[in-house]
Amino acid sequence: MSLLSIRERGVLRVDPSQILFLIGDTGTVGVVKSLQNQTLFIGTPDEDEVVMFLEEDDLFVISAFGKGIEVEKGIKCMSYLLREMASPIIVLGENHPTSQRLKMVVAIGSQVRLDCNIIPGTHPEQDILCSCESLSGVQIKSTPQGVEIEGNLLVKMEKI
Repeated sequence: MSLLSIRERGVLRVDPSQILFLIGDTGTVGVVKSLQNQTLFIGTPDEDEVVMFLEEDDLFVISAFGKGIEVEKGIKCMSYLLREMASPIIVLGENHPTSQRLKMVVAIGSQVRLDCNIIPGTHPEQDILCSCESLSGVQIKSTPQGVEIEGNLLVKMEKI
């Protein structure tokens, strides 16, 4: 699979059978479209549950702290768990020790901003997601045609 370069802003066609990978220096982000209107639950640290109502153009964005084929396989697996099995998302408390051990974190919705200055797994807001430093500041937005990316980065697309 070849790498494409995004400079400033680009719209990429992404159909439901594809995954878009954003490649950073020390991390990888996977982006897939929701297949359908669906409900997903988010468990919060205060023992509450938030319900997300997704539309077919909404995005599942999965940020992994690593690179390579094994990391990409993990991202594909997580996208399957979220998209096909409606696995709930768990948000950890701010000082939870497990935050330091997370290998992947997830955000869902129509747009997500990547940020390296937040604690992984602790943000119930679904418009921000922890990433590696080189992807920090990248903005990802759903469009009817695919995904709009703002930033300067390498991307690749492949079948799920």
